[in-house]
Amino acid sequence: MSCVNLSEVLARLARDGHDVAAAAEQIRRTGVQIVPFDEAAARAAATLTRAVRSHGLGIGDRACLALAQLRGRPAVTADRVWAQLDIGITVEVLP
Repeated sequence: MSCVNLSEVLARLARDGHDVAAAAEQIRRTGVQIVPFDEAAARAAATLTRAVRSHGLGIGDRACLALAQLRGRPAVTADRVWAQLDIGITVEVLP
């Protein structure tokens, strides 16, 4: 998981009244690897901008897709619009 996406998850939980530190600790315990959003990820996310703009995807979405692309792994989301993407990145939409 990109640290950009971790920030999004924690912000949503904070907005909903959850303790951010406790939530971050729970996520850490799952074993999910938190990956820095570095220069390579920034370039990859920027490159995706034109391809995903018409689907309304923002920087968090592009950070996730860029990480998947760079790692050669599928991007996992609950956002159904991602199933419409044809950008050379495998997308798994959660039920």
